[in-house]
Amino acid sequence: MWEKLAQLEEEHRELEALLSDPEVLKDPKRYQALSRRYAEMGELVEAGRAYRKALEELASARELLSDPELKEVAKAEVEALEARIQELEEKLQVLLLPKDPVDERDAIVEIRAGTGGEEAALFAGDLLKMYLKFAEKMGFSTEILDSHPSDLGGFSKVVFEVQGPGAYGVFKYESGVHRVQRVPATETQGRIHTSTATVAVLPKAMEEDLRLNMDEIRIDVMRASGPGGQGVNTTDSAVRVVHLPTGIIVTCQDSRSQIKNKEKALTILRSRLLEMKRAEEQEKLRQHRLAQIGTGERSEKIRTYNFPQSRVTDHRIGFTTHDLEGVLEGELFPLYEALKRADQERQLAELVNDAA
Repeated sequence: MWEKLAQLEEEHRELEALLSDPEVLKDPKRYQALSRRYAEMGELVEAGRAYRKALEELASARELLSDPELKEVAKAEVEALEARIQELEEKLQVLLLPKDPVDERDAIVEIRAGTGGEEAALFAGDLLKMYLKFAEKMGFSTEILDSHPSDLGGFSKVVFEVQGPGAYGVFKYESGVHRVQRVPATETQGRIHTSTATVAVLPKAMEEDLRLNMDEIRIDVMRASGPGGQGVNTTDSAVRVVHLPTGIIVTCQDSRSQIKNKEKALTILRSRLLEMKRAEEQEKLRQHRLAQIGTGERSEKIRTYNFPQSRVTDHRIGFTTHDLEGVLEGELFPLYEALKRADQERQLAELVNDAA
């Protein structure tokens, strides 16, 4: 670990020097990438320095144990430092875990109404509002890429982009089937219904990640559909992109510009194809991929929102909160932290097993 920490501290110093280099300042893209890496390393380097300092202080404190007058004071200091060192070692183990490079990317989030008819569409709308508020609280910006509203104000499908460093790393844990238990607005007898919505989260693909062969793509234009809104059913602005080899279909109709809808559709297609490629590679490397936290498996029922009990339960980690209202208002940070911690513990356990 010492060797790794020394290498990272050296890299941190080199980045600090580069960020003040006039040539780097002239290249905004490179400056942004270096700044992001420098910020990422900050906590790790700080923890490494604190660990080194604590070890030096422990060595000094142990020397004082032989002094009769200072023995009791030194003993207490040794115990405190040993506890501090253990805490720092655990923190460093987590910080040194290999990071998925796509965690730093923007995210594309797709919400689809599942079982439950119109109530499922309303629930999909509730999830959209929840995620937009959560993204805002986390300092991310959002943009709706495509939406298919339902008659009562929900969505049969809605796709949006979350923009900002680390967006995918935060939202990736939301992939899966979300279940709601409540009395629907459409229910006249006051009975509790169970409905679902499916969430898929993709890292936004860059052009250099995956070159699209336009000969394998069919692009159709049509009139936008949906309830109300200027431009709906009046212009051929909606775009449907079909990837012929895989059969993937992407539609975009939110912009009144056909060109913008086409760009958005191709962005979503590229991200879906990249995720397919990543999934295939991960499957080859790890046959137990389905046991991982937040793998994005659409069949995995990950969370239940129970209105009668004001309860939200994440089934993957057994996490429960009774602040349903807060969660729906975007207070997802406790859930995110619990899922992230569980994922880190899984990775640490895997490293121990691999080393055994």
